[in-house]
Amino acid sequence: MATVKDFSVEEKLTAVLALQKIDSKIDEIRTMKGELPMEVKDLEDEIEGLQTRINNIDAEINSINTFIDNKTTAKKDAQALIKKYEKQQDNVKNNREFEAINKEMEMQELEVKLNEKHVKDATYEQKDRMNARIKTEEKIADVESALKIKRKELEKITADTEKEEKLLSAKSDEAKEKVDPRLLSAYDRIRTSYRNGLAVVPIVRDSCGGCFNVIPPQRQSEIRQHKKIIVCEHCGRILVDSDMNDKLNAAK
Repeated sequence: MATVKDFSVEEKLTAVLALQKIDSKIDEIRTMKGELPMEVKDLEDEIEGLQTRINNIDAEINSINTFIDNKTTAKKDAQALIKKYEKQQDNVKNNREFEAINKEMEMQELEVKLNEKHVKDATYEQKDRMNARIKTEEKIADVESALKIKRKELEKITADTEKEEKLLSAKSDEAKEKVDPRLLSAYDRIRTSYRNGLAVVPIVRDSCGGCFNVIPPQRQSEIRQHKKIIVCEHCGRILVDSDMNDKLNAAK
């Protein structure tokens, strides 16, 4: 039984061309999905970030509420002291005691006004934080709506193509086993160099099927002879003649 190293150049080219055609079909399926997987992930990340923002806002609101409660309590304490001092004024024995109590009352009245100001300012801040929370919730609702649509699109495409993609992936693995290891290494390297994933291309109208630069007649003749593996001088892709490409298409 022949091993890979016994294969002729023509057999090696046929094997790597067959692999290219399988991988190109897989690429077509993944192109159908387009940027959807990435878009879904981005939307999921955005929702997570917005939820973190809400958690932070809630923590700020709780802190403000605690501050308001403390200042409200302080205000009540100051008002209670004022009432206490008012009663003490009725029982003073001299002007010195009256003035001392009066000064304490003035200080507590200032304390009441200061706490009222703190509560007022904090209430404005609280409303601002609540508005920010509402806007963030609305943003989450919008993003979740967009995410739902994107997920449905992706799920539909995945459902329609999953079986075919798995079958083609299995065929790709099987086809790789038939390709010369060194040629496979070159194929993988070239394939990852181009967005369209084309590493093996036929000559189309006297030009490279990858970069479309003209292939000289002498070079085309060498390619048709299948005596050596020839790559495009411009893009580095592996070149095959149109007859080999057409025969493989017809054999599918």
